[in-house]
Amino acid sequence: MIGVGVVGYGYWGPNLVRNFHALENAKVVKVCDRNPAALKRLAKTYPGIEGVTSADEIMKSTEIDAVVIATPVSAHFELAKEALQHGKHIFVEKPFTVTSAQSERLIELAEKKNLKIMVDHTFLFTGSVRKMKQLIDDGVLGQLYYYDSTRVNLGLFQHDVNVIWDLAPHDLSIMDFLLKDKPVAVTANGRAHFGNGLQDIAYITVYFANDMLAHFNVNWLSPVKVRTTLIGGEKKMLAWNDLEADEKIRIYDKGIEVKSGEGIYNLLVSYRSGDMWVPRLEQTEALKTETEYFVHCVSNNETPFNDGRAGLRVVRMLEACTESLAKDGGMVTL
Repeated sequence: MIGVGVVGYGYWGPNLVRNFHALENAKVVKVCDRNPAALKRLAKTYPGIEGVTSADEIMKSTEIDAVVIATPVSAHFELAKEALQHGKHIFVEKPFTVTSAQSERLIELAEKKNLKIMVDHTFLFTGSVRKMKQLIDDGVLGQLYYYDSTRVNLGLFQHDVNVIWDLAPHDLSIMDFLLKDKPVAVTANGRAHFGNGLQDIAYITVYFANDMLAHFNVNWLSPVKVRTTLIGGEKKMLAWNDLEADEKIRIYDKGIEVKSGEGIYNLLVSYRSGDMWVPRLEQTEALKTETEYFVHCVSNNETPFNDGRAGLRVVRMLEACTESLAKDGGMVTL
């Protein structure tokens, strides 16, 4: 039985507590939050879980094997470091840390103490993303040409991070998980419209050595909520609409074939337009699958695929975006 302590019972914390509490081989021992109202909600829902206001009570508890950190990103590093120093495995909300240097220090500390790090990139455990991974790995799409992602809505405005650090970790972690090739450079443009210096709209372009291009549109000012990804390949093309109730993924047998004649004006372009099909997806809640996987990795001394290094790769891209924003869209190598 893995004893779990949760730090943070605000927006995402209740979902984490619910899923860890439901696992047969894990027990939520304590939950920490400074807000009395949050602890009151905890006591009403889970009278058997102790609510505390100091994270030290979780870090020093001998009943707790793993610490779940669901706080603003600015607090991640210190809490994660303290947990590791007390011999606890850690499950950390995205993004992993504020800087790549912090991520590297936590990875080094965890390896030294043989402890596990999991970064909560929840979308990697959805049926949609797992199916896309399978299709790409099996070569169904063929050589990939582009990756285009849109994640926009009206709000929720954050007071401590811009729209890139808030929304892009989802899509950057998905891209990192799906693609074997790793990016070589990033550009980012964005604007802050309310005088707080935090960009509320942004456009990110990620470059690869093999001429593949990825583009991300993140926006807090959209009148409609959109969650779509298009992946174009040599053989097939894929459209993922995460807001679709049933047919979230569609595979299109569409493409372009180019044959060269003599001279540039004799370039022959033919278009292929075949069938569209909808693959069947797993329906299990992603966070349930992820929390089960975390406990499995801790219990069996296995390294999760969404470990500290995966979190570090995403933080490096976020840092590069921040640097590019300061250069008004200048390219930053990774």
